[in-house]
Amino acid sequence: MLYSGMIRKLLGHTPQVGEGTFVAEGSHLIGDVIIGKRSSVWYNVVLRGDVGPIRVGDETNIQDGTIIHGTFQKHYAVIGSRVTIGHLCMLHGCKIGDKCLIGMGTTIMDNAKIGARNIVGAGSLVTEHADFSEEGWLILGRPAKKVRPLKPEELAFLDKSADNYLKYKTWYEDPNGEIPEGANLESDQPPKSLPEI
Repeated sequence: MLYSGMIRKLLGHTPQVGEGTFVAEGSHLIGDVIIGKRSSVWYNVVLRGDVGPIRVGDETNIQDGTIIHGTFQKHYAVIGSRVTIGHLCMLHGCKIGDKCLIGMGTTIMDNAKIGARNIVGAGSLVTEHADFSEEGWLILGRPAKKVRPLKPEELAFLDKSADNYLKYKTWYEDPNGEIPEGANLESDQPPKSLPEI
């Protein structure tokens, strides 16, 4: 574990962080939180597992300023593996499948379901009990709706996005904080066919 954030035991639960996972300074993992291997939790992220469990898979990146929480005795947050969660997202008691991209500033509410290999566009609002379980869709809007199936290059980008953050977290293993010589960087932005919000 590459760890600098705060881990706080609460109500008998101590957050568990998998091997090779990076937890940035200023982030907070509280209570019943389990994160898989080689994931990354970036600056000022809060995973507050007080009212119920929070589960995060392997190789998932949770970007700066995101908050994850749930509703007591009702809805808990479950996030799959190789998921990219953009900056400043609010995820509350929802379920997100593997290899999704959740765009910056998105809110996903209680008991909402996002199936595997979907993109939720930046700034979207996924309302309570919304069910987007089908794979391979672009979902966006306030409230969010399925807009169209993802194109092959967009589906391919889901893996690229996860791989980018696997690369970025390795920079924090280097005490000099330098980009390794010859680093092959991919764009953080989805293919241009995605509409901007």
